[in-house]
Amino acid sequence: MTTDVETSLRGPKAYDLARKAVEAMEAHQVWPTALNFELWIHYVTAKDSALATEIDTLIQAGEPFTEAVGEHLAAQFLPKAKLNGEILEAGQTLSKELDSVSRAIESARETSEAYGQQLASASESLDGEDASAIKSMVETLTVATRKVREENHALESQLHDTTAELGRLREHLEQVRRDAMTDALSGLANRKAFDEALERACETDGAVTLAVVDIDHFKSFNDTWGHQTGDQVIRYVASVLGRSSPAPRLAARYGGEEFAIVFPGESARAALAVLEACREEVSSRILKRRSTNEDLGAITISAGIAERKPGEGPAALIERADGALYASKRGGRNRTSCADPIAAAA
Repeated sequence: MTTDVETSLRGPKAYDLARKAVEAMEAHQVWPTALNFELWIHYVTAKDSALATEIDTLIQAGEPFTEAVGEHLAAQFLPKAKLNGEILEAGQTLSKELDSVSRAIESARETSEAYGQQLASASESLDGEDASAIKSMVETLTVATRKVREENHALESQLHDTTAELGRLREHLEQVRRDAMTDALSGLANRKAFDEALERACETDGAVTLAVVDIDHFKSFNDTWGHQTGDQVIRYVASVLGRSSPAPRLAARYGGEEFAIVFPGESARAALAVLEACREEVSSRILKRRSTNEDLGAITISAGIAERKPGEGPAALIERADGALYASKRGGRNRTSCADPIAAAA
């Protein structure tokens, strides 16, 4: 399917396909982002593909084509999105191999140096002994060892440079990994990083609390002020949540206007205090539209908190936190609700 689409986009029908994709997005009220455009180009070009079938199912069900839906479809069906994940995994494997090589290089250097010292010591111990033949042999070995040490010195210099280069490569790989784990719009961790962090946290026996946060009435706000201003609001809320979540906490953009914070080793009561402080800070500021300096009014957020129960997995924890978020929405928004009644009472 991918080859057919790429061939079509390099042929005379490319402009016609692009127009059809834009018209289809407009008909179904889908934002014309680069990712959505790529998805819908595939949709109009290969109507019998698995991606097209999935999009048709969403349309028939009347489901909104949100950013989270687009990201999910891209990860599942677009080859570039899959490749990014494979590159990330390959980088992690290579980084481990580089660590192993560095340790082997250092071990070889230490072994060579110790060997030279032992031979020199053996020669000294034979001074004054009537064993000229043996001493002659040892002196010969000592000369040979001296040459080896000189060669090793040059080799050590090369190994030092190589090890430094390996270090730079590891740093580069780590930067690539950080970029692959970061949401470009908000600067917070992305969905993949969140999934991994929550999985690790739930593998421990300690306390884990999860908070999910949603910007109130964001769709209405986006429709009124436009997509770019909506992005400005997302970045603002992300900055507040990010400042309140130093390591080992992890704040992530869960999808669209929804965020999540993982609190490893912390109770729901502690998370509640953090979320209430964030909620008050967000609502206390009157935002202005950057392009016109118009007042956008106050932004509010709703949150749901769930503390992990013994043996509970990530999926169940997310579901309970989502349930608490919906309780905040039903209760009038601009509030924080807890899945655990005891934590809520506290």
